[in-house]
Amino acid sequence: MNVSDSQRVGSALEGLGYHLTTTRGEADVIVLNTCVVRQSAEDKAVGRLYSLKPYKERRPNLVINLMGCLVGVKGSQHLQKRFPFVDVFSPPSDPGPLIAYLTQDESRDFEQEQTDQRFAIMDGDLILPAHERHRLVSAFVPVVLGCSHACTFCIIPYRRGTERSRPVGEITAEVRTLVAQGVKEITLLGQIVDRYGKDIADGPDLADLLRIIHQVDGLERIRFLTSHPNWVTDELLDAVAELPKVMPHIEVPVQAGDDQVLEEMQRGYTAAEYIQLVEKTRTRLNGDFPGVSIATDIIVGFPGETREQFQRTYDLLAELKMDVAHLARYSSRPGTVAERRLADDVSDEEKWERFRALEELQEQIATEINGRYLGKTVEVLFEEEVRGRWKGRTTTNKLVFVESDKSLQGQILPITLTWTGPWSMQGRLLERQPAPISIEMIQPVT
Repeated sequence: MNVSDSQRVGSALEGLGYHLTTTRGEADVIVLNTCVVRQSAEDKAVGRLYSLKPYKERRPNLVINLMGCLVGVKGSQHLQKRFPFVDVFSPPSDPGPLIAYLTQDESRDFEQEQTDQRFAIMDGDLILPAHERHRLVSAFVPVVLGCSHACTFCIIPYRRGTERSRPVGEITAEVRTLVAQGVKEITLLGQIVDRYGKDIADGPDLADLLRIIHQVDGLERIRFLTSHPNWVTDELLDAVAELPKVMPHIEVPVQAGDDQVLEEMQRGYTAAEYIQLVEKTRTRLNGDFPGVSIATDIIVGFPGETREQFQRTYDLLAELKMDVAHLARYSSRPGTVAERRLADDVSDEEKWERFRALEELQEQIATEINGRYLGKTVEVLFEEEVRGRWKGRTTTNKLVFVESDKSLQGQILPITLTWTGPWSMQGRLLERQPAPISIEMIQPVT
């Protein structure tokens, strides 16, 4: 989501005549886009912000813009006192305050803006920043802004606001605009992406949106993340199964494998129900090789989590054998329900021990799953060249590297996989056999 927000800022600034520089000392405007989903992320953002202070002291005319979840949607007065060297504070997904500051438009009262005004910048006419135009292969498109589910550990609803679905026409227009600028693959984003349309009476759902976007000419691949187990419907799975452009990769966090912990997290399902969902997804989407891949998220060390409860999470992951498991140690976030009601009583040492146990297990699982790809030929969409090798992804979101003297950017090519590891694979371009030459014998005229 922050990558998408940053693209909008870059696009808006270029509209004012600015251009990108990767050197801080050359910049007239520095935008720091922040994430605070974990305490470590917030600490990193604050440290990065303070590192900009000397630049401001040397060049008072430098404009520093703090943006994103550290600012949130409820006002920035406390941040103005804490960071007086910052010129502009922007909520998530809103370049408006920065643009108004640079153009000296003082008519907007950002603390009193309504949500629909704040996100009016998202009108579907997204022009990519110059350095990405006709170079970016895969792009992110937010479809649900904010979140209203309020898991007890999560700070996002308090920083990004309530759930709001963007209109279908606006999203489709943005996808068409991106495709016209060279994008081949789009990923639909939402804190809970499969709740798309739930805030609109009789509105379309995510399955409907996928079917509409699937019709965009020139678009090659569609992905979406992140899903919530409670809203992965049969209709959504049918759309993934039936639409060739929608990739067979589902990201659906479980967070924990113990029912009491799940209840304390306010997740709304049991471990058994999650297992049933994974089995149903695999049954519906597992066709020819490679079938479907499923990724999950897990938090270890949630308040009150005992070793026995953690073992249930470990056992669940061992049973389900997910393609990817994004792991996190619980981090208390001020303002969340968990922070207010539950004591963070699992030691950091214990959290690390549980984290590493799952990490080692997932490495074994991923090694086993990816090993099945060895020697297989798969379709890979190549994104960019990295350290002399071309990087791309399979339909199931497996990372593949290939050596080639020719540019592979933006191409979908058959690749024979020659090496597989837990986190990536290597392959070679499939050698195409030359078409047979047809020779017609003609008798000379006598």
